[in-house]
Amino acid sequence: MPRRLLAATPKKGGTLRVGIGDFAAVDSLDPALYSTYFQLFIFRQLYNNLIEFGPGGVLVPELAESWEGSADAKTWVFKLRQGVTFHDGSEFTAEDAVYSLNRHREEGTTSSAAPILKPVSDVKATGKYELTVVLSDGNVSFPDIMTLETLGMVKNGTTDFSKGIGTGGYMLVSLEPGVKSVVKRNPNYWKEGRAHFDAVEMICIKDAAARTSALVSGDIDAYNFVDLKTAGLLKRNKDVQLLSVAGKAHYTFPMLMDADPFTNIDVRTAMKYAIDREEMVKVIAGGFASVGNDQPITPSYQFYNPDLKPKAYDPDKAKFHLKKAGHDSLSVELFVSETPFTGATDAAVLFREQALKAGIDIKVTKTPEDGYWDNIWFKKPFCAARWSGRANEDAMLSLAYSTDGIAAGWNETHMSDPKLDQMMVAARTEFDLAKRRQLYYDMQTLISETGGQICPVVANFVDAASTKVMFGELGSDFSMDGGRFAERWWFA
Repeated sequence: MPRRLLAATPKKGGTLRVGIGDFAAVDSLDPALYSTYFQLFIFRQLYNNLIEFGPGGVLVPELAESWEGSADAKTWVFKLRQGVTFHDGSEFTAEDAVYSLNRHREEGTTSSAAPILKPVSDVKATGKYELTVVLSDGNVSFPDIMTLETLGMVKNGTTDFSKGIGTGGYMLVSLEPGVKSVVKRNPNYWKEGRAHFDAVEMICIKDAAARTSALVSGDIDAYNFVDLKTAGLLKRNKDVQLLSVAGKAHYTFPMLMDADPFTNIDVRTAMKYAIDREEMVKVIAGGFASVGNDQPITPSYQFYNPDLKPKAYDPDKAKFHLKKAGHDSLSVELFVSETPFTGATDAAVLFREQALKAGIDIKVTKTPEDGYWDNIWFKKPFCAARWSGRANEDAMLSLAYSTDGIAAGWNETHMSDPKLDQMMVAARTEFDLAKRRQLYYDMQTLISETGGQICPVVANFVDAASTKVMFGELGSDFSMDGGRFAERWWFA
């Protein structure tokens, strides 16, 4: 366990230096273009959301002090915090909130929030500090969506995001995409007891071993994505603390369901029986994980289906389904790099060894780290990926498994099932808790049994920090304390 809360009262001061393992040369400060952890972290430094996703999955008022839905959950009114200013001194009002949300509803947008906000029919300011959102269909969990990193609040009319003007705890000093960022504390930050560091530097370090060396040598104070195979050794260092949190993260090998040979359900089923999940958890995740069951809803979600069991490794069953698909054997290419998760290449090689016993020859193709999300993921028929999860089941499933998610560029298997789409809509408007739970149970089963996702590992978020870094209860929605380390942590 991390050594936390050694200081009763957080202290201000110092520069926190953090090594980041997931970044791209095209990273920008536009929340609509979110794709890497580097962006997530700097968004959390510069911007605020209407609602914060706190430790333990609790919704915490942020720029919205309160919210209330209508009886049919179609109309949501958010009372906004007064007296909050942007980094340039201008006041945050409902007009800024309207603009911030509507950007993700524009025609042709590639924002990951687009499919999630598709049910929104109107966004309007009904007062200087009151925002009203109207939905075409009710959604009892709509406030959860306001925690999404993509929905950070920006100034009304902003088209140039290079200055990173937000209401967050830090102000931009410099940004070199793919290299480094520097922010300084916002002296007028509206949150008391937050943003303790004088400055925060994020340094892009792709190699996990290099991040570890930088921490041990004192060149950085923390880093994300510990190599789980070596986490046990790192834990023995008295000057280092591991931050291991079970959450919604999961490793995947998505198969594009509209690309041969994965258009055939028996081929997809054969691939799922050809992977040894228990060995993956042990060898690749070092035990800091549990076995996945080919769908994205983990035990950290409210409506996780505990009755849906993972497929056991069974080469004979894999051969049976290959035969049903008309194949005596199968050869496929798996594209991979270390960008999705540390150890992804080793996981692909291990998968190849396991699948050979089922007559499946997986050719592992190592690709460049930079540009992986743009050039490989979502485009190649078979690759490695990682998800950190989303605020709730609806956000996760709508983004990554709905037909709308394909057009938005986030449905990594290109799954398009009218029955699944219909169940998503039905769950949003189902007020009966038991019935809503059953709908989400059924969706998980449908994805697991017919979808194109191979999910062998539900991984803990495992980060590392110097023992001089202090913090309270860690968030479980993303790596590095829900991405809010700059705001929540302090030096002893």
